[in-house]
Amino acid sequence: MKYANWLLPVVASALFAGTAYAQTKPSTRIAPLATEQFYADAASEQVWSDQNYAELIKAISGMNAHGLDPAQYRLDLLIQLQNDKAARDRIATSAWLTAASHLLYGKLDPVSVEPDWTVASRKADIPAVLRYSLSTGGITDSLEQFAPPQPVYAAMKSELAALRASEASAHVIVPEGVTLKSGMTGDRVTALQNRLIQLKLLIETGATGTFDVATKTALETYQTGQDLDADGVAGAATIRGLNRGSADRINQLMVNMERWRWLPGDLGKRHLRANIAGFEVTAYEDGVPQETHLTIVGKTYRKTPVFSDEIEYIIFNPWWETPPSLARADKLPLFQKDPGAVTRMGFDVLNSSGAKVDPATIDWNTISAASFPYRLRQAPGPQNALGLVKIIFPNPHNVYIHDTPTRGLFASRQRAFSSGCLRTQDPIGLSKWLLQETPGWDGAKVDAAVATGKETRATLAAKVPVHILYQTVVSDGAGGVRYLDDIYERDARVLAGLKASPESL
Repeated sequence: MKYANWLLPVVASALFAGTAYAQTKPSTRIAPLATEQFYADAASEQVWSDQNYAELIKAISGMNAHGLDPAQYRLDLLIQLQNDKAARDRIATSAWLTAASHLLYGKLDPVSVEPDWTVASRKADIPAVLRYSLSTGGITDSLEQFAPPQPVYAAMKSELAALRASEASAHVIVPEGVTLKSGMTGDRVTALQNRLIQLKLLIETGATGTFDVATKTALETYQTGQDLDADGVAGAATIRGLNRGSADRINQLMVNMERWRWLPGDLGKRHLRANIAGFEVTAYEDGVPQETHLTIVGKTYRKTPVFSDEIEYIIFNPWWETPPSLARADKLPLFQKDPGAVTRMGFDVLNSSGAKVDPATIDWNTISAASFPYRLRQAPGPQNALGLVKIIFPNPHNVYIHDTPTRGLFASRQRAFSSGCLRTQDPIGLSKWLLQETPGWDGAKVDAAVATGKETRATLAAKVPVHILYQTVVSDGAGGVRYLDDIYERDARVLAGLKASPESL
């Protein structure tokens, strides 16, 4: 696990440009070098007064509120050295600089857990803030200004404090086993009912031991709030969620607060956020959500990557250029079983020269995936894999937002069904929002372009940022948060990095 390259802009060029240190692990080099530079600029070996130092101890203790361990910033040593002015000074500066950088950039290098990460981090002149805070005596609140400004981060911070306050109360565990459903009886049903009572979803007298209508209704309410299929039965995913206690949720909050620290303060005046774990794409303007579209994301073995880019254009009634991997893995087996599907589904078969090949002349059973010689493309139409709309932000992953002919899949709460792209509900409405600032492309023009049935391109007058993220704690829209299932099992690696101690401060 790599630690975040938290080098401060003011120090970076002076310390690292063209030096061997640029190739070393940031955690072993940056804090000592940045501290040395700070004292060189200060031209003094004593910058911490007794009052500022006492406030520093409070500020470092407060890192716990951000899901960061104060012990990793040498809190115990800072307390121990309170009366040793000579020994404490550089330790204090190093601790403050490290804590500030972790709040601003995140403790971890996001690329170490999300290899496709392309989002720019927030910027600040951290040493200048420290100099100002030391001169004005404002150390107590000096670190807080580096935390993410988004309301959902503040909501997670509040939730973290509340969970820690209630952590002592044990919660009911529902034993794993067969799916619980209406009409069933027994101790596991009683445990389920007691857990729902604990969550204030079922009345106190509801633990009857029989899975009745009230239990089903309470369970559906819980499932809806957790973005699970609201089927009123307690399967593995629902029981796993019910059994998450305060410790699990605290860990989940810590992970997602770190993910927000990786992001810029401004994601774009008008932008899209796609949350893979939430199965949705939301359009934002001036930080306010405008519309949310249910979304199908990549299967667990064809995960949608996490990255940011810019939407450049939209294609209505698109042809689908089938990726070679899907042609070999998906279409070849289909055509071997049903050769007529090639024509019925509107596919063109092209040879290596780009010339069309009559599918009736091809014996698909003689072709192997390893030596697949053709290029496939699917004509616009009701069976086209992209549906009626393709929203393009050119990227090396060949991932984009598009429509789908299998719209019934949106009825599922957990929608990991795609090959990596984002299949979005009502992409025509989303396209109209994206084109609002593009002259000549009002809603009527969009509808007319779709109605032609012919491939039509609309280029945005100004590119719109799109951020494909993975967040398992999100705003509930009322000042609180909701917890989502970690469908790609990505939280554990972030958590491990957060709990690991930096090698050097």
